[in-house]
Amino acid sequence: MTGSETLHIPPVRDEDGAISAEFLEAVEHAIDIGDIHELKRLVHDLHEADLADVIELLPPKQRIRLIDMLDRAFNVEALTELEEGVRDELVEALPIRVIARAVRKLDTDDAAWLLADLDEKEKREILSRVPKPERVVVERALEYGEDTAGRYMQTDFVAVPEHWTVGEVIDYLRTEEDLPDEFFEIYVVDPRFHVLGTVTTARLLRTPRETPITKIMEEPDAIFRVTDDIEDVARQFEHYNLVSAPVVDESGRLVGSLYIDDIVDVIEEEAEEDMLSLAGVRDEEITSSVWETTRSRFVWLLVNLGTAVLASWVISWFDATIQQMVALAVLMPIVASMGGNAGTQTMTVAVRALATRELGRANMWRVIGRELAVGLLNGLLFAIIMGVFAWWWFGMDDLGLIIAAAMVVNMISAALAGILIPIVLDRLGIDPAVASSIFVTTVTDVVGFFAFLGLAAWWLGLGG
Repeated sequence: MTGSETLHIPPVRDEDGAISAEFLEAVEHAIDIGDIHELKRLVHDLHEADLADVIELLPPKQRIRLIDMLDRAFNVEALTELEEGVRDELVEALPIRVIARAVRKLDTDDAAWLLADLDEKEKREILSRVPKPERVVVERALEYGEDTAGRYMQTDFVAVPEHWTVGEVIDYLRTEEDLPDEFFEIYVVDPRFHVLGTVTTARLLRTPRETPITKIMEEPDAIFRVTDDIEDVARQFEHYNLVSAPVVDESGRLVGSLYIDDIVDVIEEEAEEDMLSLAGVRDEEITSSVWETTRSRFVWLLVNLGTAVLASWVISWFDATIQQMVALAVLMPIVASMGGNAGTQTMTVAVRALATRELGRANMWRVIGRELAVGLLNGLLFAIIMGVFAWWWFGMDDLGLIIAAAMVVNMISAALAGILIPIVLDRLGIDPAVASSIFVTTVTDVVGFFAFLGLAAWWLGLGG
């Protein structure tokens, strides 16, 4: 590189918002030639999220090399922004000193998340290099279930006794050194450390000093237990527009606080998981290896093959009918395809409503009735369109009526399958996002082929 080139840093992101090819090439070149100064210059001012994106785009060996070259200049907070597969790969490969430094610097929940999938021996070795106060907090977080509020909570929070005045609280905040870097609410507690109320920092600063803190505190919109499922917690954060919330242990004692930035990650992860599950690729990431991706997709493709064979078997019942009228072979995929798309539309809405608890026992039958009505109405509309189209194409009135009737039957069955299958799976404790699509597609294929070919065989008197 010439001197003028070295001074130039390519834009980190392109016009589409992705990491630019020029920036990535510059980072890869610096790693390849071992230019530590140039690498530090390129990534020094990167936000941890941007650095994580760069790491994910690098080949596996260069990821390790980048962290080794940066050494203490590496922003360990980038590890928490990585996709799970890349994170686990790096944690396994990085020196223990790097992971220990990350644990010392990260928030409690992020440190626990980083260590969660390591074996016990590696955890102990890493934590042995962490000062005792931080080590105890992380070890305690690791005792909670992976998807619980206890795992996601921060143990740094501000709590004050109920007998203090506003002035005493303000003086405490100004003089106490061991406070969180950022906090939105102050918790008022009794001598047993039970939460009595919360006070926002904005209201605290606008209130006269002599006012008792209990006069301005408000009852918390939600108090969570360490064992609460984090998905339920995220739904309440969304429902009540929470910014933070206290977390208590089994005895009701305040032990931590949840913040919206962590909950946003949970909401995003759940939405992403549901979206991938609908396509049968739940555990797949863009950075997964060829073998991992193949294994992830194979199972559901195998199940899909089984359902396709079932649909073909139904068609084989009417092989003599199809041989006598080729037009049936031309038109029958249309009936099945329309039913499949209609069923997928209903299923997607149902899975989303179940995930957000918008669909429950109270409104279940009303929603089922609505979807049935929508299926019937769409069925009638497309029956008219396809009936006229089939008559125009093949010049047969009877064929137009048959496909119209089959369209109505399959659109109704698609609506019922799309709403009932996710509800039944949810009642059975099976994630409807994972299994619904296979069953819905099977129903619409089988019903579509059977209705169209069966009606043709009966109406037109065709058969073996």
